[in-house]
Amino acid sequence: MKGDRVEIVVDAGDTTRTYEVVASRAGRRVETAVRRGVVEVSEVTRSGSVVRTARFMATRVLALVEQPVPREDASERPLREGPEA
Repeated sequence: MKGDRVEIVVDAGDTTRTYEVVASRAGRRVETAVRRGVVEVSEVTRSGSVVRTARFMATRVLALVEQPVPREDASERPLREGPEA
């Protein structure tokens, strides 16, 4: 969903670097996968097409922080109060 974001903190030798992958348009989402020692973070469209991908060696990744946009779910909405009579 637009605004979803993943921050990746990577060990760069003598310092750390932080990268962000953000779902930049409506209908896009950010997916994370760890495969064969590689962390892959991708921005994906509704149809499943990958827009862009960031890949990092898993041994160098210090933190992977997923920050979803707060969604308003039907169960979280306040109940409507009946008419005052």
